[in-house]
Amino acid sequence: MPQPSPFRYFNTSPEIIRLTVMLFVRFPLSLRNVEDLLHECGSNVSHETVQYWCHRFGPMFATEILRGRIEKRG
Repeated sequence: MPQPSPFRYFNTSPEIIRLTVMLFVRFPLSLRNVEDLLHECGSNVSHETVQYWCHRFGPMFATEILRGRIEKRG
């Protein structure tokens, strides 16, 4: 049985969620700076939502990145 999508209960697209988390983690931006950047792109997301997504999806994205790096080595 395939695993259900971790994004299934969210109204925002998975691409926006991934972009949001990567912006916050990769660059030295505050939650409100990420909120402002997304607002400029036309996505209305609050800084509380950015924080929630980072806590919920950050470890999952980090595991995907680490798994990709290990596969490239071996």
